[in-house]
Amino acid sequence: MLMLLAQWLQALSPEFGFFRVFQYITFRAVMAAVTALLIGLVAGPGVIRALTGLKIGQPVRGYAMQTHLSKSGTPTMGGVLILLAIAVATLLWFDLSNRFVWIVLIVTLGFGAIGWVDDWRKVVRRDPEGMRSREKYLWQSLVGLLAALYLVFSISENSNTRVLELFVGWVRSGFALDLPPKAGLQLPFLKAVSYPLGVLGFVFLTYLVIVGSSNAVNLTDGLDGLAIMPVVMVGSALGVFAYVSGNAVYSRYLFFPHIPGAGELLIFCAAMAGAGLAFLWFNTHPAQLFMGDVGALALGAALGTIAVIVRQEIVLAIMGGIFVVEALSVMLQVGWFKYTRKRYGEGRRLLKMAPLHHHFEKSGWKETQVVVRFWIITMLLCLVGLSTLKLR
Repeated sequence: MLMLLAQWLQALSPEFGFFRVFQYITFRAVMAAVTALLIGLVAGPGVIRALTGLKIGQPVRGYAMQTHLSKSGTPTMGGVLILLAIAVATLLWFDLSNRFVWIVLIVTLGFGAIGWVDDWRKVVRRDPEGMRSREKYLWQSLVGLLAALYLVFSISENSNTRVLELFVGWVRSGFALDLPPKAGLQLPFLKAVSYPLGVLGFVFLTYLVIVGSSNAVNLTDGLDGLAIMPVVMVGSALGVFAYVSGNAVYSRYLFFPHIPGAGELLIFCAAMAGAGLAFLWFNTHPAQLFMGDVGALALGAALGTIAVIVRQEIVLAIMGGIFVVEALSVMLQVGWFKYTRKRYGEGRRLLKMAPLHHHFEKSGWKETQVVVRFWIITMLLCLVGLSTLKLR
């Protein structure tokens, strides 16, 4: 929005030539981060008061950690603050004609709406379980599949008109259409090596990445500040990949697939980082505000969508290793419990409690120890992911 205003003023008179700085993605990214940070810090206290006044407090499950019982009643649905800061900052500073930012915004807000309904049922209906799993996955799958169907063609073409033409051609061909190498699965640490997926393979992988990332972040969001800082770090690293992929010179030099328009995603990533840091101000231990599903589901989906656009799904799994391990810990715990109950008549557990962060709490770690150590691990994993820029 501000970029269009700057272009109009620049064209109006030579005196406004200094507005050319708005053409630089890096400048607008910094301003988007600062804008989101300020919005979050300024609006935060008001959001907390409003949620407290509405008695939108976090219910604690009966089987939760005993040390968490004191958190009952802490305002939740704080993800609304994050999404507000991200949306406003992004809309102010990105190029409104960029289709990739729009699809990421739509997916983020779509998953945020699902999380909002889930949280609303928890706090209004006093149902600790919220939206049932089948219903939640149904809506997540719908948004994820629609995004995947758009992205499979938009990454291959440079305009929405060509995207529509490619989609029609795919249908007429009997759903058999070859995609360019840049739409394949990119393998890190290797030069220009990609595994061809085809349209259906791309759609399926994208669905898994978006929905999987969303739920993985949601499962990680169990301790004060645990989820938001890894989101900030992974999102910032993805912003670097987006900038490289969107730049023809850098992408060619670093053997990355060139995705025209992907660089503008740096604006969204910067806004997400600024909003995340502002939220952490209120979410650090002891938390004044919880993210809730409205924030966790949305942020996870945003990371997954960005990774798909910049063709770094595997790198996302590396940098977001904490999210992956947290999700796997739940899957393994549930799977082993069901298997042993069926085989031995009594369910057994691999971990003291799932997700993994609760296992460490049960093992004697303090909450702040778990959180900070998971942050350190994520920082190291992000450095490994960023090393793939050059180590190829």
